[in-house]
Amino acid sequence: GPEKENTKPMKIQFLNGGLGNQAFQYIFARYYELSHPNETMYLDDSYFALNTVHNGYELGKVFGIKPHMLSECFDEEVWAFILDEKRKGKSVPQILSDNGIPFLLLSEGEGYKSFNPFDGTVSCLPWNEYLPQILDIPEDIYFHGYWLNHLWFDRFQDTFRQEFCFPPITEEHNRDYMDKILNSDSISIHVRRGDFVTLGWAFPLEQYRRFIDEFISLRSDQGSLFVFSDDIGWCRENREALGFNRFRHTFFVEGNMGGQNYRDLQLMSQCKSMIMSSSSFCYLAALLNTQKQFVFNRTIRKL
Repeated sequence: GPEKENTKPMKIQFLNGGLGNQAFQYIFARYYELSHPNETMYLDDSYFALNTVHNGYELGKVFGIKPHMLSECFDEEVWAFILDEKRKGKSVPQILSDNGIPFLLLSEGEGYKSFNPFDGTVSCLPWNEYLPQILDIPEDIYFHGYWLNHLWFDRFQDTFRQEFCFPPITEEHNRDYMDKILNSDSISIHVRRGDFVTLGWAFPLEQYRRFIDEFISLRSDQGSLFVFSDDIGWCRENREALGFNRFRHTFFVEGNMGGQNYRDLQLMSQCKSMIMSSSSFCYLAALLNTQKQFVFNRTIRKL
């Protein structure tokens, strides 16, 4: 089984979800390392070893980020053993605890239950809070959460902006969008549908309409709207009901599906105004946005 090599407390952060979630889980782990020099927090890459969701693990491909991965802590045989146990339904904190390395599990809400079931000591925290004191607990800790709070980003924002560096745009359609965005009074709106619809998390059409009515009432100039969505067809069909036709120009950003989604993030992060949705993807774009003059946020997560 796994063995622990040093006496320093071991810190592990769960890694899953799409690019937005991966980025916030990385920011949290990196915050720990930047605020605790010579310490490491490992990202538990076992989820992506066994599952392909969205576009799989993307931080390396998109940003060239190289986090400390949990798989690097073990030799191949031990890692294979851990993955094998995980296939049987056991979580990493459970596997490590069962093999003589007891962990404390800190979870945002009860989110751990579906991904990381654990019969050891669990402490549940409120969602989306900035709680840096949890990083000072001198024990082996497995963190389960998404840590969607700008304060994890803000303290080391210069470092994060350097690390989250997009590859240069080579595609003609994206160069064209970027040109329009930089040379107009650009406004982004992000319409998150996809699995949010099935989960009951998607904003209803009327809510986007209210956002737009309120946004327009705050401004004298209507500007150019850039619509970003994982369901651009739905946005086009409902453009009038959504209020998209109230802007001087409306552009539906297309051509960045599959492994190219990050281009939407890149384009969004250059818009001068942003109308937010409740997705981590959109939230990340806002944090990386150095052009922004106005962020319109009526969603739960404070920005």
